[in-house]
Amino acid sequence: MSVWGLYRSALAGQWRGGLVLLACSVLESAPAFLSGRLVELAVDEGFAADRPGTGLRWLAVFGLVAVIGAFGSRLVWHQLGKVVEPLRDALVTAVVRGVLHDPAPPRNQPDASGVARITQHVEVVRDATAGLLVQARGMIVTTVAALAGLFTVAGSLALIVAIPVVVAVAVFACLLPSLARRQRALALADERTAEVAGASLSGMRDVVACGAEPLAALELYDAIDTQAAAAVRVARSGAARTVVIATGGFVPLLLALLVAPGMVRDGVLTAGAALGALVYLATTMQPALRGLAATASTVVLRLIVALRRLAETAEAEPEPDGTAEPDGTAIYVRDLTFSWGAAAQPVVRGLDLHLRPGERLAVVGPSGIGKSTLAGLLTGMLEPRGGRVLLGGVPVREVPAALRHRMIALIPQEAYVFAGSVRDNVGLFAQTAMDGELLAAVAAVGAEPLVTRLGGLDGEIGHGTLSAGEAQLIALARVYASDAGVVILDEATSHLDPPAEARAERAFAERGGVLVVIAHRLSSALRADRVLVMDGKETALGTHVELMDRSTRYAQLMHAWSPRLPQPSAQFFQRAPE
Repeated sequence: MSVWGLYRSALAGQWRGGLVLLACSVLESAPAFLSGRLVELAVDEGFAADRPGTGLRWLAVFGLVAVIGAFGSRLVWHQLGKVVEPLRDALVTAVVRGVLHDPAPPRNQPDASGVARITQHVEVVRDATAGLLVQARGMIVTTVAALAGLFTVAGSLALIVAIPVVVAVAVFACLLPSLARRQRALALADERTAEVAGASLSGMRDVVACGAEPLAALELYDAIDTQAAAAVRVARSGAARTVVIATGGFVPLLLALLVAPGMVRDGVLTAGAALGALVYLATTMQPALRGLAATASTVVLRLIVALRRLAETAEAEPEPDGTAEPDGTAIYVRDLTFSWGAAAQPVVRGLDLHLRPGERLAVVGPSGIGKSTLAGLLTGMLEPRGGRVLLGGVPVREVPAALRHRMIALIPQEAYVFAGSVRDNVGLFAQTAMDGELLAAVAAVGAEPLVTRLGGLDGEIGHGTLSAGEAQLIALARVYASDAGVVILDEATSHLDPPAEARAERAFAERGGVLVVIAHRLSSALRADRVLVMDGKETALGTHVELMDRSTRYAQLMHAWSPRLPQPSAQFFQRAPE
């Protein structure tokens, strides 16, 4: 569903609140519709007829009607949150989904533009919708009610003053496209500034280390200058809009002041009708028309631009779900190749691998060599550029997503925990598990002391409650309690001490299924059945003993980690590196 469709459906889902707003609008429009008429009656039947008491009574009715209108406006604000907040939640969900499905996400840094879309564009839509429901709706109601009242009190005068109003509205409508373009340019400039600033701040250490502060500052200055220029263009358009609307609001009042005295002399209008018409124009229709135009040129334009921008980034073509049914959890990798871009060097090249249930594989290699990329390929989150990844004999990306998510579990280094109870966190992927099963999972990965300290499964986890290592223990227990037959630990124990790491890996190995450990410490390789060494163009696969004998890279990594290991012969290091 597009963002526009989501916007419409979210608003349509709040139809009860819409009916309440409609009823409130009827109350709110009463002063605008009756003001001129009540002034006319007060003058013609009261003060002009030498009956001041009658005139005062009609003015008292006018005051009562104003109170009723104020009560209607108050009810509008009470209903506003019930309509707007569900819309905001739906749009945030759409933006996050678009970020997660971005085919070219930012690598190794936060998605600052995605954050800008949530914190700026979604809030613009939220605030603009609230403005439409309160201001624009009220102004439309007021304008229509004032026009209707003007025609009932002074129809002949209304026809004269309507011409400049129509002309002003037409000119204003012609200005809207340019206003929309300039507002969109400002929105894109805001995103660009957020993106540049976010990249500079997140990489500040590298910027300083390389002495690139002037270049980073220059790029940020350029982005800010572009944003400022876009804001100035929007302001200029706003000034032109103000002139047009001011003319459209002032000329009708001027015409009424020029024409009304003659119409009163000729008997076309009564003095009360002329005064009532001026009340409609000066106190009701003119302010409402200015406010409506201001709202349309700011609130409506910002809403349109923000929704279009969200639609460009949040709309994702739904990928057809797979239909293949895997036979078991064995993983077969055939000639697997992947690169981040068509012209980029592959980070995985021609890899062959066979993982059987009950086998533990450790993946080692220098930082940034592609180990986490391999995890994404094995789980089906990334599509290979060459070769295949088979799960149970079928391509992993052809397995239905819901089934694939149950069969494969990936724990990243950044463990995610959620506000709520320990039970909610540990049982996230095991909704039908009993408390005893959840506690057994907690004990298996060594998280029992932590859960006891938190108050058991009923203990609450809040923001900042857990350290990084404690969050990893909760994430490990969560996956251990699930039904996943393939578990990939992508440095998921990096914040645990070595004994705790060994216990967690041993628990998953004894649990059964396929276990892939992207090693944070090379001790994981010593515990694995086989080790995959990733080293750019070449990879090596074998047991620890085999790789120590035939893989230069593996031997170097091991000796850098533990110098106490026996050194290979000099002839070993003279071999061509793999």
